[in-house]
Formats: sequence, structure tokens, C-alpha cells
Amino acid sequence: MADCVFCSIVGEKRKAGEVGRDFDVIDFEPLNPVVPGHRLFVPTVHVGDAADRPYITGIAARAAAQYAKEQGTPGNLITSIGEEATQSVFHLHWHWVPRQTEDGLHLPWTNQVKS
Repeated sequence: MADCVFCSIVGEKRKAGEVGRDFDVIDFEPLNPVVPGHRLFVPTVHVGDAADRPYITGIAARAAAQYAKEQGTPGNLITSIGEEATQSVFHLHWHWVPRQTEDGLHLPWTNQVKS
């Protein structure tokens, strides 16, 4: 998709020979990581969001989960579907967000409070 920033990144990484962990999914650090080690896992084909093509969603989730396992640390795997759910880039992507006690990142569905 010509105007998709993640499709552009996929194209650039392919040209540079950096296709990531496997040929179906690339991973990279986002422009504004929320904690050190934050990574994005993006399928190399354009998929608008996790509900558009569940099979591709599973492939991308598998890559993110494998990476998380290799890190051996606690973390969050997060994806969003739609602008109302905070999706800002409309190309399916999974966030791997490594976590540690008092890292300052507070998720609204937990009992965490800002310090």
C-alpha cells in the first residue's frame, strides 16, 4: 500500500537485506519506544488490523511471542483494532513491551496507579 508507513519500512528493509526474524514478519524499534526494548512486529503483507486477516495476525503474534520467549522477561504483547482502540498506524502490528517493577508504564485495565 503506497501511503502506509509500515509498508514503506518493509520495502526499505527488503532492499537492505534486513527482513528480520523471518520472511513473513519484520521487527524493529518504534520511533517512540515506551520503555527500553520495546519492539514492533509487522507482517510483510499489508493487513489493516488484527481482525482483517486472522491467519496473518496469528503469524505475526507467533513471531512476537517467540521473541518474548527468547527475552525471558515479563512483558506485554499488545495490538489494537481501530482508532477508538488507540490504533494509529493502520497496518497490523504487535507491540512487545518488556516490563519491570516500577517501570512507570501504567495500563488502564490494571490496578496500577501512577506514582
